[in-house]
Amino acid sequence: MSDYSSSRTPVSAVAALPATVYLIAIGAFALGMASYVTAGLMPMIAGAFSVSLAMAAQLVTAFTLAYGLGSPLAVALLPARAQRSGLLTALAMFVLANGASALAPGFSSLLAWRAIAGIGAGVYLALGIAAAAGVSAPRQRGKAIALIMGGMAGGTVLGVPLSLLLAQQLGWTAALWLVAILGGLALAGLLWQLPALPAAPAISLRRKLALLADGQVLAILLVSLLAAIASLGMYTFIAPLLAWSAQGAAMSVTPFLWAWGVGGIVGSVLVGPWADKVAAPKLTCVILLLLALALCALPLAARWSAWLMLAPIALWGAAGWALQVPQNQQLLAVRARQGDGNLAIALNESALYLGSAIGAAMGAVLLLLNWPMWLLAAGAAAVAAAALLLQLPVARRS
Repeated sequence: MSDYSSSRTPVSAVAALPATVYLIAIGAFALGMASYVTAGLMPMIAGAFSVSLAMAAQLVTAFTLAYGLGSPLAVALLPARAQRSGLLTALAMFVLANGASALAPGFSSLLAWRAIAGIGAGVYLALGIAAAAGVSAPRQRGKAIALIMGGMAGGTVLGVPLSLLLAQQLGWTAALWLVAILGGLALAGLLWQLPALPAAPAISLRRKLALLADGQVLAILLVSLLAAIASLGMYTFIAPLLAWSAQGAAMSVTPFLWAWGVGGIVGSVLVGPWADKVAAPKLTCVILLLLALALCALPLAARWSAWLMLAPIALWGAAGWALQVPQNQQLLAVRARQGDGNLAIALNESALYLGSAIGAAMGAVLLLLNWPMWLLAAGAAAVAAAALLLQLPVARRS
């Protein structure tokens, strides 16, 4: 038997998760808001600083690049005995950067602060997931990770619309202040509740980077990359898919975006108990199968009625968000002896952002080549199926 299932023991009663996990999840909620709210604020920011929308869009680029590329490097450089202080410092950096963004006197300084916020967010999530698993009982680690991912999903689905509504009433800076306040509340709670975390083994940067030569880690990261290409890449094209299904009739994309997001919250919540009962590689296979089926069902439902797409879109969102719970579990298990699971999680987040960018770019190219919209969804399903095929041998060994 592999390490994935060896720690799973039946329990008669399920104890509550430590308060620390819920506080980390509040921080993740703020992070989910910050990751997506800037896109909705772009017209207001462009007007406030007299820049083009294309230039304002670079705020999103700065955040995501810093998140995806800067955070793994920061985690790799983190001293072994600084896990607790590193998590708190990352969250403080995130809070400070969002507050400073709201106070930025010019566009250049705003751009710099969004990049700093991205680094803080990426480091916080990687260390937060590892900390949540570390302070929880072994049989509850899947539930703890699911709660963090649910916080992220909730920030995206509930927090972003709320912050945009606030921005419409009080100005674009109000949205960033809301992010900073929520992050500040999580920081205050963690300063009080976060216990001392076990020190990671003191290993050199060269040995940390050796994890990139670990075949098991690379396989897990490749599955995450392919799933992100399929799920997050296809998310970019929900509106064109809806237009194709509606055949020219005017329809709002909002209900469909909500279906995807609410599905993500539900998936993040429901996967927790299963993650503590089913070996992570096998659970990943089940979720990938559901993702592939949901994406495959999109064009079939669209042929009948655009409203029928709500069901597969909700399932797609649920599977896409739930997948990262067993994926992070696998990474923590594989690198448990080396003590660099937090770096592996940071690299996994980078794989998600890279997959989202690749998927969006590939879809744009196919549209430029005048591929039918249904084939775009089918292609996304095929990529998810490829991830499933890659995962199957791992599941058989677990």
